[in-house]
Amino acid sequence: MTGERRAWLRRAVWGGAALAIAALLVWQFFLKNRGENGSIASSNGRIEATEIDVAARSSGRIEEIFVNEGELVTAGQVVAKMDTDVLEAQLRQAKAQLRKAQNAVATARSQVAQRESEQAAAQALVAQREAELNAAQRRAARTSELAETGAVSRQEAEDDRARVQSYAAAVSAAKAQVAAAEAAIVTVRTQVLEAESAVEAAEATVERIEADIADSTLRAPRDGRVQYLVARPGEVVGAGGRVLNLVDLTDVYMTFFLPTAQAGRVALGSEVRLVLDAAPQYVIPAEVTFVADVAQFTPKEVETESERQKLMFRIQAHIPPDLLRRHIRKVKTGLPGMAYVKLDPQAPWPERLQLEQPQ
Repeated sequence: MTGERRAWLRRAVWGGAALAIAALLVWQFFLKNRGENGSIASSNGRIEATEIDVAARSSGRIEEIFVNEGELVTAGQVVAKMDTDVLEAQLRQAKAQLRKAQNAVATARSQVAQRESEQAAAQALVAQREAELNAAQRRAARTSELAETGAVSRQEAEDDRARVQSYAAAVSAAKAQVAAAEAAIVTVRTQVLEAESAVEAAEATVERIEADIADSTLRAPRDGRVQYLVARPGEVVGAGGRVLNLVDLTDVYMTFFLPTAQAGRVALGSEVRLVLDAAPQYVIPAEVTFVADVAQFTPKEVETESERQKLMFRIQAHIPPDLLRRHIRKVKTGLPGMAYVKLDPQAPWPERLQLEQPQ
């Protein structure tokens, strides 16, 4: 037998073996996912949880971190603190600006009161001058009549008429003072509004800086475990810079994949049982909370039914938060295991999936 012939036979043998192994794996996969009489599907997955970054709102230096990696924290617990020396100085400056603006308001309001007093005095003067004018007009009218009869001299009548003109001018002058007082009141009232706006701006600045100072104390937004520290005390981070990463241990789920025929029978809220490799003696209840509407593994061309069977859809099953809280110290992410999901809601769970939960 020639060498070329022997090489061809070796390739044929190895190729046949590879095909046999692939066929066996596919057969085992479909046997595993066929479930109990077709009413339960199963697939392998891994425990995951929602991750949360605790970040600094403003840029600055980390003063202190109060937790370590792997430590459990509760919602609202202080986990880190940023240096606030610069913010404290800005706050003092803002409060000084606020006091200055408040003093400006008080000064402007006192000026309004002063101008209103001047307006009242000017209006009183107008009334006085008008009364004097009326009296002078009546006197001038009488002396004019008497001058015609010779009872008084014409000089006296002319003097009375001149006095009328003088009082009329005084009335005009008093009215001008009233107008000037009104204009001054408008001006100082505008100054009051400007000063009050400056007070509001200063108060907003104080509130913003106080909020920045409050946000410099970083708190855990939820119950969870510190997964890792991104930065260390003394380091400077930018606005939005991450300081540490938390895992929310009340939002834990397993992600697994099912083929088209089975994924199409899975509804939101379907019962799921999880069995972890690390603790196969326990069965963990869960519920389907997500079914992908797009296949994750898609052949280039999907034409035949056998090709469509290769489509795999991602499914998530969440563990009840109450159960997680009761066993929060035992919750770990990244653990592999099996997910069993009911395709028929009426079908009972087999005995092997009705084991007690961990105490």
